[in-house]
Amino acid sequence: MPDEEVRQKYPCRKCLLREMDQNAYMESLYSYIARLESGIRADETIYEKRLAVCKSCNYLNEGLCGACGCFVELRAVIAKNVCPYQKW
Repeated sequence: MPDEEVRQKYPCRKCLLREMDQNAYMESLYSYIARLESGIRADETIYEKRLAVCKSCNYLNEGLCGACGCFVELRAVIAKNVCPYQKW
């Protein structure tokens, strides 16, 4: 497979976010979440409740917490994580 075809099919793991197209980045993000071991992941119900809290929060901006800078979907999916503002 030529290099260009590989680059189009798989996101670059050594690229900065600004160097990746948004679709490739989102695919990479959700692929990472899907690969998390069950012992690390929050229960689906808890995950969805956390995301609902984040969706109603004024700090949410394009998937990022404007207060702490985290990707809310990544913070919410890890069972041991907490909201730095004690919202969940």
